[in-house]
Amino acid sequence: MPTRRSEAVWEGDLKQGKGTVKFGSGAYQGPYSFQSRFEQGTGTNPEELIAAAHAGCFSMALSAALTKAGKPPRRIQTSAAVHLEQAEGGFRIPRIDLQTEADVPGIDEAEFKRQAEDAKKNCPVSKVLAGAEITLDAKLVNK
Repeated sequence: MPTRRSEAVWEGDLKQGKGTVKFGSGAYQGPYSFQSRFEQGTGTNPEELIAAAHAGCFSMALSAALTKAGKPPRRIQTSAAVHLEQAEGGFRIPRIDLQTEADVPGIDEAEFKRQAEDAKKNCPVSKVLAGAEITLDAKLVNK
């Protein structure tokens, strides 16, 4: 399996400094700053990148599980909200909320919820982020 790489450069002090993150694949390169992380500034931040990774990983894990169960999905849309809070001694991520909607022909609600919970528990990004509480709101939206 490939090893994925990204990099970050930070210049200056925490509040006035600035940084750039770059994906190893070249798919994204952009700025980040104190303002984009702790306020409402322009640019990305580590939590947003974690959210994107978690949403993507969960969607793929759910698709794989549903397909393996003979119920391949037509579409899965997932968002992740990464909560950052100040705690004694610094900052921490106590919780990540996943919300997903899936169009899965021929599946009942109970089986869909079971598959979604299993994907939440077993996607590699969920496993690496297990120090945070991970919630899931899964909706079946067959058309």
